[in-house]
Amino acid sequence: MTACHTSTLCLRIALLSWCTLLALPCMVHNLTLNSTLPPTGIADKGELMYQNQQFSYQNWNSAQLVGKVRVIQHIAGRTSGKEMNDPLISAIKAANLAREYYQTTTIVNTDDAIIGTGLFVRSSLEESKKTFPWSQFIVDSNGNVCKTW
Repeated sequence: MTACHTSTLCLRIALLSWCTLLALPCMVHNLTLNSTLPPTGIADKGELMYQNQQFSYQNWNSAQLVGKVRVIQHIAGRTSGKEMNDPLISAIKAANLAREYYQTTTIVNTDDAIIGTGLFVRSSLEESKKTFPWSQFIVDSNGNVCKTW
């Protein structure tokens, strides 16, 4: 191996190590299998409501999750976050689950959105709420849920 190849290899290994270290906080969570979720709440924005063709927000907390079987998605407020979950959402739609027993709860961390895109993220959520009014959309503009869970 030449010195150039060795240097490039070392650089790649260092870059991969650095990226792995940066990703570690994203893999850490406080959830335990077969136990109740840690309590958390959102007062800034919160649950997106759509009534009488008007959008509004109300405070939301995890205690409101009882009573139904749920798929809870916690995603970054970016297009890539939505695209990553599209296969899951398509499968849930295709299953045509009974709404009285099942609900999808999507928590969008707009604190993790690209600067200046929060308005577009909320607009996309509003369109989704119009299309699927039975689904629950939570806007977490301060990243509270991410910090707790």
